[in-house]
Amino acid sequence: MAAFPWHARSRNYVSESDVCKLESVPLDFGDYHPLKPITVTESKTKKMSRKGSTSSTSSSSSSSMMDPLSSVLDGTDPLSLFAAAADPLTTAASMDGVRKKRDKDDSSALGSDFEQWSSKRGEILARYTTTEKLSINLYMGSEKGKATTSGSAVSEKVRTRLEELDDLEEGSQKELLNLTQQDYMNRIEELNQSLKDAWSSDQKVKALKIVIQCSKLLSDTTVIQFYPSKFVLITDILDTFGKLVYERILSMCMDNRVSLSDNFSPETVNDTAKETCLNWFFKIASIRELIPRFYVEAAILKCNKFLSKTGISECLPRLTSVIRGIGDPLVAVYARAYLCRVGMEVAPQLKESLNKNFFDFLLTFKQIHGDTVQNQLVVQCVEIPLYLTLYSPAIDWILQCIAYRAPEILLTEMMERCKKLGNNALLLNSIMSAFRAEFIAARSMDFIGMIKECDESGFPKHLLFRSLGLNLALADPPENDHLQILNEAWKVITKLKNPQDYINCAEVWVEYTCRHFTKREVNTVLADVIKHMTPDRAFEDAYPQLQSIIQKVITYINDFSLLFSVEKFLPFLDMFQKESVRVEVCKCIMESFIKHQQESTKDPVILNALLHICKTMHDSVNALTLEDEKRLLAALINGFIKMVSFGRDFEQQLSFYVEARSMFCNLEPVLVQLIHSVNQLAMETRKVMRGNHSRKTAAFVRACVAFCFITIPSLSSIFTRLNLYLHSGQVALANQCLSQADAFFKAAVSLVPEVPKMISIDGKMRPSDAFLLEFLCNFFSTLLVVPDHPEQGVLFLVRGLLNVIQDYTWEDNSDDKVRIYTNVLHLLSAMTQETYIYHVDKVDSNDTLYGGDSKFLAEISKLCETVIAQILDHLKTLGKEETLKRQSQLALYFFNTILAHGDLRNNKLNQLSVNLWNLAQKHGFADTKTMVKTLEYIKRRSKQPDMSHFTDLALRLPLQSRT
Repeated sequence: MAAFPWHARSRNYVSESDVCKLESVPLDFGDYHPLKPITVTESKTKKMSRKGSTSSTSSSSSSSMMDPLSSVLDGTDPLSLFAAAADPLTTAASMDGVRKKRDKDDSSALGSDFEQWSSKRGEILARYTTTEKLSINLYMGSEKGKATTSGSAVSEKVRTRLEELDDLEEGSQKELLNLTQQDYMNRIEELNQSLKDAWSSDQKVKALKIVIQCSKLLSDTTVIQFYPSKFVLITDILDTFGKLVYERILSMCMDNRVSLSDNFSPETVNDTAKETCLNWFFKIASIRELIPRFYVEAAILKCNKFLSKTGISECLPRLTSVIRGIGDPLVAVYARAYLCRVGMEVAPQLKESLNKNFFDFLLTFKQIHGDTVQNQLVVQCVEIPLYLTLYSPAIDWILQCIAYRAPEILLTEMMERCKKLGNNALLLNSIMSAFRAEFIAARSMDFIGMIKECDESGFPKHLLFRSLGLNLALADPPENDHLQILNEAWKVITKLKNPQDYINCAEVWVEYTCRHFTKREVNTVLADVIKHMTPDRAFEDAYPQLQSIIQKVITYINDFSLLFSVEKFLPFLDMFQKESVRVEVCKCIMESFIKHQQESTKDPVILNALLHICKTMHDSVNALTLEDEKRLLAALINGFIKMVSFGRDFEQQLSFYVEARSMFCNLEPVLVQLIHSVNQLAMETRKVMRGNHSRKTAAFVRACVAFCFITIPSLSSIFTRLNLYLHSGQVALANQCLSQADAFFKAAVSLVPEVPKMISIDGKMRPSDAFLLEFLCNFFSTLLVVPDHPEQGVLFLVRGLLNVIQDYTWEDNSDDKVRIYTNVLHLLSAMTQETYIYHVDKVDSNDTLYGGDSKFLAEISKLCETVIAQILDHLKTLGKEETLKRQSQLALYFFNTILAHGDLRNNKLNQLSVNLWNLAQKHGFADTKTMVKTLEYIKRRSKQPDMSHFTDLALRLPLQSRT
């Protein structure tokens, strides 16, 4: 094959830049501007008789912003129009959705500030557990009444149902004994499912019997410490039953498939629905035992709305009085809690009945200390303090309902009643939990006085101080009382012997201390915590509370120089001996630092402390650490590194980076950040010296370069290494470190053969050719300004890179090798110019070194011939039928390169371009539009000065049709 010599055209980059500049057009700011508000013109569309044909007439422009969609629809949603014209069944379904939404709204009528029962369930179930064995009675069904007898069908049905109700008390139950807590919960869930199944299969009596049976379980206190959790489980079933009954009656009220309005009156309820509702109440009234009768009636309390306007207001006082018949005070208080629950859901306005409910409880409060209860506790081996905590969920809920949006005077009344009961600690604790924090905080000293007078034996005082502290974390007490409150509380807290009791209180009061006091008081509190939690390694059982304390401290102390000057802060961190917890705490501190530290720092106290914390995070990384966790830790450490600045003391800054490299060597993103930071440091040094390095600064930037050269090989990602070699070489070149820059570029060249065919990106394996092509294009751009080494051959870096590209094994279906060679021609063409398009300040590139020497240009020409031969060889290999399209695309790509960079006055190069043009069109795969535009460009170029040879070229480039 004949060689094609390359003749690059001479370039005048300044004049070319002037020609390519955009034409400046004076702008009148009163005219259109892309950021001005858009005025929308409404179009009215009129349907024509022919399908798909429309015509529109424009109305006058609106002066204000209009939504084009809503303007066309005239404010009407087409889906709503469709629904309005739907058939009755669709309407009924829609009304059912409205009804469900209404019921949801009713339950949320209390407002978002009312804590719903559902949010308390999980906490109660988790707190009140037992290892004792439990028992349960399961309903087994009955075969009575199955045989058919003569008589009316209605009377037979009534008789059968009555017998089934009686059957519940005639031995149709199966008692399951020795159940674990989990087994018990599973059985309750089975009963809940059985209730739903019975209801869906129209076995309403069976459903009622299941509910009665479950309600009877609430009279059983044989495993008393589990009673609150049992209450939660059973009342879930009662809630399900109440909802099913209400929905059933409501569905019977639909007239012509239209549901009742939100605030319906009993007069609008039809007789069938009323009769069914009364039937349910009569069934429940026939239940013999008090507790199931009370609970089941309370569950369907809402159904009174169907019978009369005053039904609920009449039932609530009666049910409140019924509870007086329950002898066990624990069972009674939870019954009152359930009545408050349903009362707040269906009639939150009837607060008087709720108040009466609570005051009834106060009157019977002395029963807790009666002989019956005491004897029961002795039998079950339950201490009084534990027993009293069983009341907390019920009393807290009752008081929450009473205190909801209640005036402050109600708190005063409650406090007075509490004093009359001898400052009962249980009641006092619930009062502080229920009323608004602002009310409690304003009376902090009064509550402290009441706490002091409480009996220590029943309900521990530290729980009362904890409740008070929770309120003071939400609201501020009078300023004059701040110190006295802390002293009074801490006097009690610091005397606690049990570490768990102590830390539960201290955790709460740390926040109060941080809110209102200085680092001196915070340090005292932390010292006291360390003193209490260190003996016998008590801190190992209190990591959540200790973490909470750290979180509160760093939340309120955002100044890290102040934080680390708190003497006991770091010793406090030493208590986190468990690695996973310790790392979480360190992450928390670093997140706070990155969030709140506005300015860079060189404070040695901060640096030493945070280096220790970052080292802890780094050392937690092992072979099992997830990649996401590594990324998070690296991001936090990098955030710290970026915030460290020693100002003009660049040597100290470099020393910090060296120390950081030794400490964080296992996290690759941190090493990458350190390399970037050191490169930035070298460029800052250059900026300060304005490019004129002294002996000292020259030695310093060489030290920076050496740091990068040593660190890069330790990275595992090959493309990260390649890019950092290139980046660091550019920095070395900018700082006149020519031999070091050569070392970086040589390292990059030698690394290219190691690039794998496939690389992992976001967990997926992808071909690496595209990434290698991108890197090499960037590399070529840098090599233009890199001067040749005096002891090496001409263009030794370019030759070395070409050899590597030649030996690299490319994918069979890839044309990236040709694209790379084409970019090499761009580079070599730029190297033949008398003056290069860009330079590095104070670095003499080859245009200065060789001065357009003919031998230098001859060497470039030889390289070009070799590259062109490689490109043409590849084009020949694409002559098969399945690769003709690729051949066409590459031929046009190479043609455009010659057009842009070659001197087409050379006959051989001109002929080569014509051959490539014809090859691109030969098999009909060329894009005609692209070919036309290219030809138009050539014709325009021919009209420019010294470009007349383009006229002849245009005549030799025919356009072939696809046919």
